[in-house]
Amino acid sequence: QVQLVESGGGLVQAGGSLRLSCAASGRGFSTNAMAWYRQAPGKQRELVASITSGGTTNYADSVKGRFTISRDNAKNTVSLQMNSLKSEDTAVYFCKADLYTPGRGSFNSWGQGTQVTVSS
Repeated sequence: QVQLVESGGGLVQAGGSLRLSCAASGRGFSTNAMAWYRQAPGKQRELVASITSGGTTNYADSVKGRFTISRDNAKNTVSLQMNSLKSEDTAVYFCKADLYTPGRGSFNSWGQGTQVTVSS
């Protein structure tokens, strides 16, 4: 069984920074693309940023130039550095990983979510 565990959320003032981290743990798996999503109250979950195993990144227009996604393939971790935070960035942030195991094949796994609150 593969688990994703997120950390780093919290309360920050507008203009501040936070760094989210997500670690995949388990046995016998490989990690392909990883991503961060977020869901604000009353809204649908949306993609914030993604990164392939080769390091190609993609960002939502709303976070371009402010957020940076990175990963450590050796440690099966993905991080999201969030700068110049705005009140509209307030949401629960979820880590997602595209995984592969010989027994199960390819599948997606989600973390439990971490709250980010930006006060104005």
